[in-house]
Amino acid sequence: MARVLIVEDDRSLNEGLAYALKQELFEVITAYSGEEALELFRSHDIHLLLLDVNLPGQNGRVLCEEIRKMSSVPIIFLTAKDTDEDMIAGFQSGADDYIAKPFSMAVLSQRIKAVLRRGGAPGNTELFTYKDLTIHYDKMKVFKHQEELKLTTSEYKLLAMLAKNSKQVMTREIMLEKLWDMDGLFVDENTLSVNIRRLRAKIEDNPKHPVYIKTVFGIGYTWGD
Repeated sequence: MARVLIVEDDRSLNEGLAYALKQELFEVITAYSGEEALELFRSHDIHLLLLDVNLPGQNGRVLCEEIRKMSSVPIIFLTAKDTDEDMIAGFQSGADDYIAKPFSMAVLSQRIKAVLRRGGAPGNTELFTYKDLTIHYDKMKVFKHQEELKLTTSEYKLLAMLAKNSKQVMTREIMLEKLWDMDGLFVDENTLSVNIRRLRAKIEDNPKHPVYIKTVFGIGYTWGD
């Protein structure tokens, strides 16, 4: 199920969009300002943004540029301004599509589905962002605060596996099975524990109180919240 972040300061419109998209079986998160949206984006796995251009404080184009520094998630602008100049400015800031108010929900729904198809199905994208950490699966690179982390092959494989299974608890047995390869990586529980410890030292602000890789005592590990 695709998760959509609606960023719209008009509470009535925001709530109406959320209700309509839930009927279309989208998962919906709502924000009413750019600052709130950025915080939610960093703490959730978002598949698409519906972004009002004229937000209080940080406007939509500035927010779009901020998000583009960390993610290629699809963004559709919602705006009452539909001149060529406005649309060009929106696309230059990183938008994938642009829809003028007022619009029909049927049209918006189809535009969302079209943009998601172009970007690939949720959960299979080449980019994963959670809080301040971004994983580029296609390049096998990991960034925190937009700075690349130097991970070993085994550390990267462990991180990618946990992120790709972020909705479930991974038992140590399953992790050992998934991460074993012909090079003999992760062949025992001690090796797994060592790599978890080294990985936490590189990605966590405080490895003793992890926010990315959390221990489920007696079972294994899980990703984030």
